Amino acid sequence: MKEKVVLAYSGGLDTSVIIPWLKENYDFEVIAVSVNVGQKDDFEAVAKKAKESGASKFFAIDKTKELVDDYIFPMIKAGAKYENEYLLGTSIARPIIAKALVDVAKSEGANYIVHGATGKGNDQVRFELGIKALAPNIKIIAPWRIWNIKSRKQEIEYLKEKGIELPFKENSSYSRDENLFHISHEGLDLENPSNTPDYKNLLQWVTPLEETPDQGEIIQIDFEQGIPTKLNAEKLNGVELIKKLNEIGGKHGVGVIDLVENRLVGMKSRGVYETPGGTIEPVKKIL
Repeated sequence: MKEKVVLAYSGGLDTSVIIPWLKENYDFEVIAVSVNVGQKDDFEAVAKKAKESGASKFFAIDKTKELVDDYIFPMIKAGAKYENEYLLGTSIARPIIAKALVDVAKSEGANYIVHGATGKGNDQVRFELGIKALAPNIKIIAPWRIWNIKSRKQEIEYLKEKGIELPFKENSSYSRDENLFHISHEGLDLENPSNTPDYKNLLQWVTPLEETPDQGEIIQIDFEQGIPTKLNAEKLNGVELIKKLNEIGGKHGVGVIDLVENRLVGMKSRGVYETPGGTIEPVKKIL
């Protein structure tokens, strides 16, 4: 029997390349796992793409509520920000994704977990430390550290050679990460720090400031033991509340950061981050 490998699969560029690359270079049975942390994905379409690309199985695991209750709200209560600016929108979801991957690997008897994080970024560290903490015997494959592909352009060429449809329009291939709390944008023109972001074409959630309403909006958020429980007197669970705050904040241009940050591996990276709901702060506290 073939050895099994669990792949953290999003259906984006990197993971679309990784399935055929694994099939070509390893005699593995590839099990694709997409972890739902609130991203606006069509998981039926993602499953179809994974199997057409060569995966033997596909799992979509919903961790949205757990992400909010056990990760996002404790982070907000702690006031945690990376370099005192960035609200940890991408990184906060990585431990729960690692946990889901380990759970599937154990249940399927897989000895390997594969991720598509770049060899120049923080996510490889987040994923791998999470996996090793929970399952130290599982081996990790990080294609970006070992394959001959050197750029997104070469990834696109590889998919074309394999006859696999690109997961985006070729001329708008920003590297994006999305969950319920946040969406990030990297690559293309953003790699040059002197370029002003084209917010009108870049932003997905937040309205550019010049297009926002002239009138502001007052909202009321009720908290219990530091956890938001009501919005404008309406009791909501954490997932619903964050969704509505994202809509309100996005409408008014709240929550966009253009940041050149320091990565753990010793280099700098430029990204644009949208976190509208998480950025909304009270101007008046009622005790």
